[in-house]
Amino acid sequence: MQVPFDLSVLLFVAGALTGALRPSLRFPDTLSKLLSRYLLIAIGLKGGAALAGSDLDLRLVASIAAGLVMALVVPVSGFFILKRMTTHLNAAAIAAAYGSVSVVTFVTAVQTLEISGVAYGGYMTAVLALMESPAIFMAILLAAAVRRRGGSGGAENQGLSIRHAMREALTDRTQLLLLAAFVVGALLSTSNVSLLALVVGDGFRVVLAIFLFDMGIEVARQFPVARRSSRSLLAYAVCAPLAHAALALLLSALLGFGVGDAALLMVLSASASYIVVPAVIRHTIPEANPALYLGLSLGITFPFNILFGIPLYVALATALLG
Repeated sequence: MQVPFDLSVLLFVAGALTGALRPSLRFPDTLSKLLSRYLLIAIGLKGGAALAGSDLDLRLVASIAAGLVMALVVPVSGFFILKRMTTHLNAAAIAAAYGSVSVVTFVTAVQTLEISGVAYGGYMTAVLALMESPAIFMAILLAAAVRRRGGSGGAENQGLSIRHAMREALTDRTQLLLLAAFVVGALLSTSNVSLLALVVGDGFRVVLAIFLFDMGIEVARQFPVARRSSRSLLAYAVCAPLAHAALALLLSALLGFGVGDAALLMVLSASASYIVVPAVIRHTIPEANPALYLGLSLGITFPFNILFGIPLYVALATALLG
């Protein structure tokens, strides 16, 4: 298996080393937000254009169905495993993070496929957007059940919490921006080819590389926090993505997916959210420890997927479905 250590991956490693040596060195928040929003817009435009240029068939329905299945199975199974390692509310929060997705991991995987010349469906961007929220809902419902058994919290307050969380998850700026760009890409795919090429061409790779350098610095800051977790949780942060990817590969084989779609479903299933989920869970499950669900997803799982997971998932999908 050849690991594609391209510019983005190398800069991610360089950022992690830089952050380890100088933890105070960080990109300005405004610049980080600008880079991340550019990546969201670019991947949305690219996905919408690819979808508009392809024939809609059962592959789209099957991909969405597979994504939703994984978005429900991962947090539920994760909760029942994690509650043996930590408190039940911590387990619900961590399960939500691992049941949701990482947009940056997905974007990096898309670039890896393109460098390798592996075709994939533009509709996988829609699958990405749909997989962000179900895990949050499942975690909130699991946390509500835990509170009821423990006798804490009134039913009325809990109902308000769930409604608030659903509204936040469905109207999260990341998801709305991605979906808006996806629609625009579908509408402009034929009339503004040159504009789309400018946004999603070489400039996309440069911005992704710079952003991954910044993410490397952030990972270096979170890694010591994650390292203080129990050995069982550290093992979960590495083994769970592998198990989720294996389940996604099996599901892809049963549904007849191509290599590219299967690899992206594996990446989505194996990734963990460190932006949307922490922002929502912080308010809806305040009893959970942010150092766990943020530290594990960003400090352990994210770098594992970027450095080793993505090339492994692509190689496995190619070996089984190629």
